[in-house]
Amino acid sequence: MCTVCEESFSSKGGLRYHKNIHIGRYNCTECGKCFGSSYDLARHRRSHSGEKLFECSVCSKRFARAEHLDSHSRIHSGEKPYKCCMCGKAFSRSDNLNAHMRVHTGEKPHKCHICDKAFSSSGHLNTHMRVHTGHKPHKCHMCDKAFSSSGHLNTHMRVHTGEKPHKCHMCDKTFSKSYNLNAHMTVHTGDKPYKCSLCDKIFSQFSSLQRHKRIVHSNRRPYHCPRCGMLFETNKDLESHVRIHTGAKPYTCRHCLSCFGRLDQLKTHLLKSHNEGT
Repeated sequence: MCTVCEESFSSKGGLRYHKNIHIGRYNCTECGKCFGSSYDLARHRRSHSGEKLFECSVCSKRFARAEHLDSHSRIHSGEKPYKCCMCGKAFSRSDNLNAHMRVHTGEKPHKCHICDKAFSSSGHLNTHMRVHTGHKPHKCHMCDKAFSSSGHLNTHMRVHTGEKPHKCHMCDKTFSKSYNLNAHMTVHTGDKPYKCSLCDKIFSQFSSLQRHKRIVHSNRRPYHCPRCGMLFETNKDLESHVRIHTGAKPYTCRHCLSCFGRLDQLKTHLLKSHNEGT
């Protein structure tokens, strides 16, 4: 068993490999991601160098790793050989199935040593660590806002493009983020699946449960402003506050190019001035 996150392994070799991730022995100098071996690190570095040795015979797309090509090939074949034994959901990759299983088990073996927040995968932990280090390698070319992950950048780009690909099948309302659609669906279903283990209060959204625990049961505010020392519950709240000091306005209206410091201000402007969302 790992003494850091309590994940268990069937062999000492597996444990040694896993511990290397915690101690940062094989650390990518480009993005800060940690690996269990020098081989995995060397293989990862191809993602930064652009070297892609493996080519898809169907669409000619190239990949840095053979297993990525194998997974990609299933897009063309439609093959999903990895099936969840609890809900029947199928996946094209075994690691996606393993990560999915934690939805059922609630297992979060990867724990941050700074704020004790836990994650279901080491990748999510590595991304989270950038909250503490401030490392944001993914930058928007339209407003220069930076993000800790490419996924967050891709989602942010919809602020500029107005894209809302996630559509409710019951009322046709559209959303830029899938989790916003999932949260919206509780309006129709009335479902409140998230229950507080300390006071039995129930919530329709997991984020609401987390916020409830922070405010009511722990009163923790781990994020502080370096300018004025004000404390915040989330890094997102801190980032929004810091713009008061910097004057940054990263959210731009695509209709009239007005700029705003907060996303909710842009949404209000779109509603009132351009009738979006009505």
